[in-house]
Amino acid sequence: MSVDGWNTVLVLGGIRSGKSEFAESLVADAPVVRYVATAPEGDPEDTEWATRLATHRARRPGSWTTEETAGEPRRLADVLASAEPNETLLVDDLGGWVTVLLDPEHQPADDVATIAELAEAIRACAARVVLVSPEVGLSLVPTTPLGRAFADALGTANRAVADACDAVVLVVAGQPTWLKPAAAATSTPAAPATGRHAVAAAVSRNAPASATPSLDDTEPTPEVQLPEVLTHTPPAAPSPEPGNPWAAPTMALPMVATGLVIQPGMELPMPDEYAGPQAVDRLATLDVPGAGLGVLDRVVGFAAATQGTSTPSAWGSVRVLLLNGDHAGSASAGTVAGESARRAAQARAGRGALARLAAEAGASLQVVDTPAAAPMETQPALTGEQVESALRYGWRLAEQAADAGVQLLVLGACGAGTEAAAAAVLAATAGAEPPSVLGRVITDSGEIDDAAWMVRCAAVRDALHRTRRSPRSAKDVLAELGGGDVAVATGVLLGATARRVPVLLDGPVGLAAGMISRDLAGQARHWCLLADHGRHPAVRLAADVLGLEPLLDLRLDLGEGANALVALPMLRSVLALAAALPVHPSLGGDADPDGADEPEPDHTDDEPAYTGPDYTDPEFVEPEPAGPGPTRTGVDEQPASGWRAG
Repeated sequence: MSVDGWNTVLVLGGIRSGKSEFAESLVADAPVVRYVATAPEGDPEDTEWATRLATHRARRPGSWTTEETAGEPRRLADVLASAEPNETLLVDDLGGWVTVLLDPEHQPADDVATIAELAEAIRACAARVVLVSPEVGLSLVPTTPLGRAFADALGTANRAVADACDAVVLVVAGQPTWLKPAAAATSTPAAPATGRHAVAAAVSRNAPASATPSLDDTEPTPEVQLPEVLTHTPPAAPSPEPGNPWAAPTMALPMVATGLVIQPGMELPMPDEYAGPQAVDRLATLDVPGAGLGVLDRVVGFAAATQGTSTPSAWGSVRVLLLNGDHAGSASAGTVAGESARRAAQARAGRGALARLAAEAGASLQVVDTPAAAPMETQPALTGEQVESALRYGWRLAEQAADAGVQLLVLGACGAGTEAAAAAVLAATAGAEPPSVLGRVITDSGEIDDAAWMVRCAAVRDALHRTRRSPRSAKDVLAELGGGDVAVATGVLLGATARRVPVLLDGPVGLAAGMISRDLAGQARHWCLLADHGRHPAVRLAADVLGLEPLLDLRLDLGEGANALVALPMLRSVLALAAALPVHPSLGGDADPDGADEPEPDHTDDEPAYTGPDYTDPEFVEPEPAGPGPTRTGVDEQPASGWRAG
């Protein structure tokens, strides 16, 4: 759901303002949506009203379900109270609900009490809810008693619902203006709020990019030192050329102590929306003998958009971030104790699949130790303070890479229990069933451990049951279910987005971080590329929700990060080829760019001319051989005599 972590949103707007379409766009990427229709059917002879209703119904996708509450206005509060945490509700609209509320059939009734019940149901709702309502406060005071009663009741309802919702947006002429949270409307520093209403300090979408971070008034905590960057085979660092798109200004945000506050609604950069399509169109003009690059043309489009040029260059400086953080409890069932620490030490020493592939690719490697997560089935994986620290830590890692000239980040992980944590995050953010997104457990001997898989499924199920009434904001999900590695990975994605550095994702942790980051800054997913899903169910589902289509289907399972490094040379070759090939001659390109049509240079004294027989002369006769041997006939064979090398 693209509402940047807010559980409840009120969309206001006038007649024909586009408020319903905007509300529908907020839930467009939710896997399941329940549409709550509040308006009565109306007079059967009112064709104009019937046409409006038909237009609304036609816009709804077939996967949505519809629930009518027009018969009883109090039922709307019951629907919200009974909604499950993994559901998404779209209520359209409160104007119809107030109309039914004022209907004589439902009078006498305490309208104020009914509105208060609705507001309380919104505050306590476990699902994500978008409500639509007409804004009538800007029009003239109605001249009829019934009109005044409707305007008064709807105004009271809008105020109560706006107070109960996490966010409020006003749509005017199709253009949304976020009214709440309003903390970013000014540059006054404010301490970050906590809990369900933490979005009261969030950044509004119409705030300038420079106002995205705010400074914390609390005492700064000491920064954790960033890990060493390892380069087992130093890559040749390309020197920046004038006009290099990678030298374009990036979004360097304040990083003094704990000054950065990462919160929903951050306005981060988007890739160039024109360069990508232009680069793909250019591929159709290149001088290639076949049909072209196939699905790999998406690599060129992605690189062009993130570099801001229609002729992107192959990524030169690449850095691999290997996140090492274990998840305690049943999430790591079937994992050998100490295995993740061994893998991390192996990578630091330049051994193992990941380090060797990084060396082959000329990529630097940074092994990052993340906070260990508590058993999610019994308690929160992290505290709120740990989540904030992990997010800032990941952001600093991306900042460090950007400052070092890194042009592509590869995200990997090696902790125990990461797959179960990623499955829990997907279940909480996308409404997935844990067994459907939890991969099989493979032992060191290559066998499938179904017993361990069932233990992991039970851990995810118990964690979701424990948090069934908890908020589903990004930071709450990280604290309850995600753990340190997912939190650091989320910070990396956000920091890389701010600095315009693309990220190559690989595995459940990176995709789970992508799901979380879209609720903090929806722009982050546009800077991510997925080379291969490895047939992992969690990766496939998250990629589908995020709109990341895998480029390859190699079924690799070498560990998070290593799979992407296998594909990296191919992706680089595609970019290098696309940048080097000329335009086809039939489309105006040079017929022979290598200069084959140029006249041959005159021979010099150092280059003696050929003085042998002229085999093109029709009267030329091959001389007889001087001694025994095969007789040569024709001009396709080398003559036995009468020539010397020129």
